[in-house]
Amino acid sequence: MLEHIRFDGECLALLDQRILPTAVEWVDCRTAQQAAEAIRAMVVRGAPAIGITAAYGMALAAARGDDLTEAARVLLASRPTAVNLRWGVERMQATPVAAWAAEARAIHREDIAINKRMGEFGADVIAGAKNVYHHCNTGTLATGGWGTALGIARSAAARGPLHVWVGETRPYLQGARLTAFELQQDDIDCTLVADSVAASLMARGAVDAVLVGCDRVAANGDVANKVGTLSLAVLAKHYGVPFIVGMPTSTLDRTCPTGAQIPIEERDASEVLGHKGVVWAADVPVHNPSFDVTPAALVTAWVTEHGVWRPPFPPAT
Repeated sequence: MLEHIRFDGECLALLDQRILPTAVEWVDCRTAQQAAEAIRAMVVRGAPAIGITAAYGMALAAARGDDLTEAARVLLASRPTAVNLRWGVERMQATPVAAWAAEARAIHREDIAINKRMGEFGADVIAGAKNVYHHCNTGTLATGGWGTALGIARSAAARGPLHVWVGETRPYLQGARLTAFELQQDDIDCTLVADSVAASLMARGAVDAVLVGCDRVAANGDVANKVGTLSLAVLAKHYGVPFIVGMPTSTLDRTCPTGAQIPIEERDASEVLGHKGVVWAADVPVHNPSFDVTPAALVTAWVTEHGVWRPPFPPAT
């Protein structure tokens, strides 16, 4: 697994995912404000990784003697859709301040264990699949380690041959830049495709299952995830392809009745107008939602660290 989050009690170092795979650089955060900016700027991304970073940001504030209420406010404002951010901050707030560094480290360790359990359950669900389609990046880089939906692919590949179709995931290219990189590092067979190729792959029977993660799941099972997820779910339904959501239970928002209540982050227009300084469109209005919502009716299985869940989900323990 790639190391991408380091914490020594005074500094949180994050592998800069904005420039992978062409360069490997680290961003140091010494305050909660800097951790929040790293989340906002997508130095770190992926719902579980955001929650871990927020927890470490709170630990930094406590170590410095900063205003903890302000630290929580700044972190919670950094990105609105992923519920893990709020979960991480609230778990820290429920812990004695003197134990915050230890608690943040525990959250990080637990996430890796959760992902590995989820991977085994998910591998059972897709047993026999030879070709899976994966959207965005839900691997080590998006979590504490191993991954959610990509963790399912990792666990399945450990049992036998598996090929992963990697959707590029426009406009931020998390699939092309990050997922393909991770799979190559792990020597898992993969092929990068443009997002628009997914339909033709399913039409010719080249996809046995679609694997996606989630940034928030409503109480009724609606799934907020990287934009483009809804299109894949509709295609999968049409072609009879299982649509599997890797869902750590920390992403379940029981206070949110349906996906209609999930706030959808609007990203900067520059992400659509070009990439890394190359501009291919200008002076045109842009709509750039970072996420969309997939209705529960299109989901085949919600795979958690406790097994396969279906709405109505079990009560919180």
